[in-house]
Amino acid sequence: MITFTSLFPLGWQHYLLGGLLIGTGVALLFVLTGLVGGMSTVFSSTWSLVLKRPFFQQERFTGSRAWRLLYALGLILGAFIWWLGFGGGIALRTGVPTWALLLGGFLVGYGARLGNGCTSGHGICGLGSMQWPSLLAVLTFMSTAFLTANLMAAWQI
Repeated sequence: MITFTSLFPLGWQHYLLGGLLIGTGVALLFVLTGLVGGMSTVFSSTWSLVLKRPFFQQERFTGSRAWRLLYALGLILGAFIWWLGFGGGIALRTGVPTWALLLGGFLVGYGARLGNGCTSGHGICGLGSMQWPSLLAVLTFMSTAFLTANLMAAWQI
């Protein structure tokens, strides 16, 4: 039987606070600068530094590299500060093999490009600005995630 405690074994407060901080951060980025903070474009604009293919050399990638790299650095730094302040400075480990993490990362990156954005871009920024394509993308992401989780749970029985 699924209980609230089994869903959130470490408590729910940090999930709520994390969501509020992310929402506040992207809202402030947009209100103060007019910029949208999705992460898949950070990925593509970073690749534009090393790959000279026409796709990566589009103005939307090359012209926004500086602030997007700073944005990504801020996310990494924020996670590090959170880890030091609330994680006890203890390194977390996973039992997932490195090859599976790399394959999963590649598939997520490919899917983000295919979907013209990632879950953060569509789910946080796109829905926040009431974009119809983002609603469809989020519904697709979530239904696929639910289906995958249920299939994986059924196979482990």
